[in-house]
Amino acid sequence: MTVLIAIPARYASTRYPGKPLVELNGPDGRKTLIRRSWEAAMAVKGADRVVVATDDARIADHATAFGAEVVMTSTACQNGTERCAEVAAKLPGFDIVVNLQGDAPLTPAWFIEDLVAGLNADPLAEIATPVLRCEGAMQAKLLDDRRHGRVGGTTAVFGAGGRGLYFSKEVIPFTGRDYADDEPTPVFHHVGVYAYRPAALAAYPDWQVGPLETLEGLEQLRFLENGRAVLCVEVQARGRQFWELNNPSDVPVIESMMSQMG
Repeated sequence: MTVLIAIPARYASTRYPGKPLVELNGPDGRKTLIRRSWEAAMAVKGADRVVVATDDARIADHATAFGAEVVMTSTACQNGTERCAEVAAKLPGFDIVVNLQGDAPLTPAWFIEDLVAGLNADPLAEIATPVLRCEGAMQAKLLDDRRHGRVGGTTAVFGAGGRGLYFSKEVIPFTGRDYADDEPTPVFHHVGVYAYRPAALAAYPDWQVGPLETLEGLEQLRFLENGRAVLCVEVQARGRQFWELNNPSDVPVIESMMSQMG
């Protein structure tokens, strides 16, 4: 089984322009978001190739300078999955293509390793994505983002066999209660990583964008809206904190987490 990891990165983000080149201060000094995401990908065991996928020369030049392989993609790509589809078409022959989005530098290597193993073990699934059970503190952060009108993390609900039912930027399911900081909740934080079978990834750009994807702005909903099986793979934090960089206010949160993790 051969695995390609692609890291989609675009400069023209609506919510946070230039986000991949934002510097994050950590115990190892100041490094850009895209560099930290690339280093996270390079730590994954079993990955045969890691590339940065972008349509922007500033990101490409920076990534090349710190040693990353870059694949240039079209400016017409609507999301990271479409960008990964272009990469897979240019670099054929891999059994699984992983999309490690460039705004999740805290993604532990085992999240991706477990994700690839989960997809490999389920021949009926065409895409897999990790989910992390929230403790009370994480759920409170998600709810706080929504109360203040910030687009924060995504949550997922799934049924038997881990089959994805829905993904939302709202906090679902509704629980109706507060939880202690370290108390497990029924809410699962969706981790922005995907593993695709090449055939499903190749078909994706030709599917029409549906109403749910349009409303939520979540690319994985296109698979559900086209009747494709999405596997949710529960991963374990193992004491690590996880957060994505969606807004400028997330920078100090991630820097604090990196400092605490050393």
